[in-house]
Amino acid sequence: MTAPHGLRLLMSVDAVGGVWTYTTDLAAGLAERGVTMTLAVLGPPPDAEQRAVVAAIPGMRLVVLDQPLEWLAGSASEVEASGMALAALAREIGADIVHLNTPAPAAGVRFGAPLVIACHSCLATWWRAMRDAPMPADFRWRAELVARAYRSADLLVAPTAWFAEATRTAYDLPTAPLVVHNGRCPVLPGNAGSVTPMAFTAGRLWDEGKAARTLDAAAALLRFPLVAAGPVEGPNGAAVDLHHMQPTGRLPAAAIAAILATRPVFVSAARYEPFGLAVLEAAQAGCALVLSDTSGFRELWDGAALFVPPDDAAAFAAAITALAHDRERRVALGVAARERADRYSLDRQVEGMLAAYRQVVGRTGRDVAA
Repeated sequence: MTAPHGLRLLMSVDAVGGVWTYTTDLAAGLAERGVTMTLAVLGPPPDAEQRAVVAAIPGMRLVVLDQPLEWLAGSASEVEASGMALAALAREIGADIVHLNTPAPAAGVRFGAPLVIACHSCLATWWRAMRDAPMPADFRWRAELVARAYRSADLLVAPTAWFAEATRTAYDLPTAPLVVHNGRCPVLPGNAGSVTPMAFTAGRLWDEGKAARTLDAAAALLRFPLVAAGPVEGPNGAAVDLHHMQPTGRLPAAAIAAILATRPVFVSAARYEPFGLAVLEAAQAGCALVLSDTSGFRELWDGAALFVPPDDAAAFAAAITALAHDRERRVALGVAARERADRYSLDRQVEGMLAAYRQVVGRTGRDVAA
């Protein structure tokens, strides 16, 4: 599928977590299909490695806006200022579509172009997954902005049917977002059994939803390393102390790919995970997967992973140990994971998003390529 003729796209992004990977992969795929794109960064600026990724995408423009992310903003007025900055940039470049990966800035502005919002995660769905109590005031005003933004969008997309329904329920939307699975360019498969037993996890370890403490407790029961890549401190002040896993800090993509190429047992104990790009990367490399038994992971990986009750450190340790010492089963699960990962290729994601863009562009009467 080709892009609408001469499509100019403004896409928001943050450099903090998986949204950056999602956005730059998608941007590269869209650029190959003729989309002209401007990436607008909200929140902390990208580092040198992240800037190099964008610089390698033909025709890409990167604009770092001095505006906070909605979950780091101190007030609704700060979020509204982010929206105004994005709207001004949309007018400046003559955007045909605005694609936001952080929704709240759309709550109080008009962009003069169709608005697509990708639902990656949000405080309301996080709270429902992690707590059994009313949201605090600091969450409520942010969730109210997101609700207004979602209702202003021409189209919402979500990476899984589970998260689409969770979003519809949390915000009382008339319909669930359109499901477009995330995708990744696969890393090269490695040689199973080429290293001593090891388990590996990656992500925002400081985020309580990733349940790093559960894996830390599981690591205390293992006789081999459980290596954890990712930051242990977040920009919002959240942090996690790890005593048994082997934290590496944030690693470059090439370093993570090198680890995955040795095919460790990949483990995620996340209680809240709208998709899980790190899991997909591990599956593409042929790693056996041990995942928390949640609706989202079941939807994506049922039949291609081992599932463990959330928060059960002993069960995680037992599953990891069993796979580490059973090469035949580990290889079989790795093959199943890699085959399942074919459903979530970057090409399929790009095609899905182009179809979504065609929906909203078609409503304006623009000429659209076949």
